[in-house]
Amino acid sequence: MGNREDLLAGARKAILERGVAKTTARDIAAAAGVSLAAIGYHFGSKERLITEALAEALGTGIGDSMEALINDTSGTPLLAAFAQMWDGMGEVFENNREGMLASLENLLRVARSPESQEFMTDSLSGAYEDLARSMREAHPALDHDAARAIAELYFVLTQGLGVLWMITRGKNLPDGARLTEAIAVLAQDLRT
Repeated sequence: MGNREDLLAGARKAILERGVAKTTARDIAAAAGVSLAAIGYHFGSKERLITEALAEALGTGIGDSMEALINDTSGTPLLAAFAQMWDGMGEVFENNREGMLASLENLLRVARSPESQEFMTDSLSGAYEDLARSMREAHPALDHDAARAIAELYFVLTQGLGVLWMITRGKNLPDGARLTEAIAVLAQDLRT
């Protein structure tokens, strides 16, 4: 690994041990085994490094799990696949709980940092495309635009349900069947 990758790994390690607010640039550099100046050289700021480290970690942990859930729905009708997907997300959230806590802690910092906002905004398209690719692999009849629309919905639902899941530990949240019922009602309304 190079210094950049070491810093990303060091940031994730320090954040999971200390939390976002208590993690210093020195903590990250020490965990990465690199100089403090390397943060500025590779990322410009500690804030940008933290944003990228958490986005990458959660993107990999949650994103890979979502892709696996999507792949498990191959050949399943789309509404049933949708329900199956959301019934599996509680386990995904549980398996990524510490990273999600750090991400929630980081959210306000990102909202106040134009640099971090820019990174997150730029990253969204890649996240949507990754999910859309998985949707098309599992459901080849979908065209790119339809797969992308579903991917965007999945991403937005993941963000919202993820926050609610962290607060409630999954209690009193809609399951896949309930979310599917809502989508079916909305779709029916569009037809009339």
